[in-house]
Amino acid sequence: MSEIEVDKKRAGEQDSQDRNVKPRLEKGVAPIKAEYLVVGGVTADYNDDEAESSKHTSGEKESKKDKKRGQNKKRDLRQAHDEVKLCSSIIDPNNKKECSFGVDKCRYSHDVQAYLDSKPADIDGVCPVYEAIGYCPAGLKCRWLGSHYSKESGLLLEKENVEKKDHYGEVNWISPATKSQLQKKKFPMPVSDEVVKFLDSVVIVNDEKNSMTKEERELQQDDPAKLNAATYTEARFQTAEKKKLNLKNAKIVSPLTTVGNLPYRRLMRSLGADVTYSEMALALPLIQGSNSEWALPRAHESEYPGFGVQIASAKHWQACKAAEAIQTLTNHVSELNLNCGCPIDMLYRKGEGSALMESPSRLLRILKGMNYSSGEIPVTVKIRMGVKDDKPVAENLVRRVLNETDTAAITLHGRSRQQRYTRAADWEYISKVGAIVKDYNEQQQENKDETDKQPVYFVGNGDCYTHEDWYKATNDEGIDSVMVARGALIKPWIFEEVEAQQYLDKSSSERLGYLEKYAKFALQHWGSDEYGVNSARRYLCEFISFTHRYIPVGILERLPPKLNERPPPWKGRNDLETLLGSPDYKDWIKITEMFLGKAGDGFSFIPKHKSNSVFVNGVEILDFAGLLVFSKLFLDCEQLKHQGESFVDDQCEEQGESTQISVSLRIESSGLNLRPRLVNSNRTSHRVILVSMELIGDLVHSVEGVDEQHKNETKNTL
Repeated sequence: MSEIEVDKKRAGEQDSQDRNVKPRLEKGVAPIKAEYLVVGGVTADYNDDEAESSKHTSGEKESKKDKKRGQNKKRDLRQAHDEVKLCSSIIDPNNKKECSFGVDKCRYSHDVQAYLDSKPADIDGVCPVYEAIGYCPAGLKCRWLGSHYSKESGLLLEKENVEKKDHYGEVNWISPATKSQLQKKKFPMPVSDEVVKFLDSVVIVNDEKNSMTKEERELQQDDPAKLNAATYTEARFQTAEKKKLNLKNAKIVSPLTTVGNLPYRRLMRSLGADVTYSEMALALPLIQGSNSEWALPRAHESEYPGFGVQIASAKHWQACKAAEAIQTLTNHVSELNLNCGCPIDMLYRKGEGSALMESPSRLLRILKGMNYSSGEIPVTVKIRMGVKDDKPVAENLVRRVLNETDTAAITLHGRSRQQRYTRAADWEYISKVGAIVKDYNEQQQENKDETDKQPVYFVGNGDCYTHEDWYKATNDEGIDSVMVARGALIKPWIFEEVEAQQYLDKSSSERLGYLEKYAKFALQHWGSDEYGVNSARRYLCEFISFTHRYIPVGILERLPPKLNERPPPWKGRNDLETLLGSPDYKDWIKITEMFLGKAGDGFSFIPKHKSNSVFVNGVEILDFAGLLVFSKLFLDCEQLKHQGESFVDDQCEEQGESTQISVSLRIESSGLNLRPRLVNSNRTSHRVILVSMELIGDLVHSVEGVDEQHKNETKNTL
């Protein structure tokens, strides 16, 4: 065969391949039907490690080492404030109060008309808070003021026979006076004081004889008669009778940082969840009376019973005092959960979260102390397989927890700290540990005459996304239930599917209805004033950063869908479905504007997850793992020059086109490491440069021939 014939044959084969509309499925990519695929798009890449690494900053100072690492911590979360700040004494004209500073000395305005004139135009429609509860606590500051305000009388409108309540529908609030007592270390904690004193003095050899202190042991060793005598010593502390906990087949939503807020949990309750947890609270700021920390145990009344508060601590005295404070100051807590699985570096370095798994004695001491101090609230624990991939420790740890503590339930996440989300959860290992708990409960049942202990519940956690995943796990005799995290964020109706035992192909209007419901719950929680609307908008965007990842089952080629499968570029069955699946955060803001009005100039939102692609003037910027990746660009490293605290300009030519793009990088450090490398994107290799996020303080793109407004939008985007 001649060389020309060979070339023709190859060309024919290539044409045949090009005409084949149905693309070959790549590993890890969701199998979407061909008619819904978008040609030329970029496959999304979600980084859930960064999502989980949300930094908990309460009471913590940021060190230089912590700066500019991980996810988008440089997001500007500041909000716009009112031009005229109204005194709180006259916010409610129906119930004016006397200003404690006096009109002349008050730093805030008492001119109602001037305030109303300075406000932005009202949002169209009826105030969602007024519509829900019959009055609006935001008063004159409400962004829907026109729907419940009479200009003639200057008074707010209220529905008939409405009952006004403080913190309407929300529970577990504590007073400013109590927080002040905690801050001044004057809040009495008699139980935990004794428990801590005891735990500090006792050497725990056998917990059934936990009354022996070091001094008593020394005296006993000095007296052979006492040493050999058969004695019985009453335990120093008896665990109080606990509330009954029943997690058998319960539909459980995992504790979730940032996105696991009260409006989200309330939404999940309305969609069938039985158990919800607060966002993780740190024990030390709790006992120090931190306002932000005490906001975390708050719950909606619909969450109780079945609401748990999760805390993190590395020291038993902090955990004991936090347990007593929660038991004393809250009335709507069903369980107290100790976090021993959080992989966040900041907590790990302090010995909290998953670090406790490397110190089992300390972990057990914390659990004992919490049980002694928490009154009638049962204590539970959440752990991982271990810290390192090749050294799972959960089996031995669970045995010790069962035999040495009165823990009411154990939740196991089927991953190690080192693994994070790089591989699927190990449900075989979860089942293995569940068998240990099952055997323990059976032994306790046989010895029921000797002990009246309640059974210990065992809950599995990891990658549950469908009703099939749920029932596959719960059909295991050793697993009582499944805790759902990302699956409940991406698909909030997951428990409806569990109840129906089938896939539910939710329409785009139904899914939009869930977002509207969330928005209304958020306004009731944060308020309908400017601050509340901006807070609701921000957290709704955080929520959409997960919900947009849902691929409707009706456009999939096969079932079941997998949680870790990345969606190729796709379009929905209608425009709304396409919008709800958009990975562009600007579209997320558009969705919030359907319920919260036009986003003001003072509102900005940058996705927390750096896996989201940002398109700037047609150039895609992928940001992940602490690196900015400029893809589809050819950057000549030889032309890059660097001088400390100066700008570096480089002419970048887009591959395949002659468009010249000027990229300016402001470098904050004394050195810049640039290294070219080849990456594969949609089967096409592009030469890119990886720039360390730690070395970049600001990034400004300017493109020749683009109007100033577009340039400003680009600058604001980055």
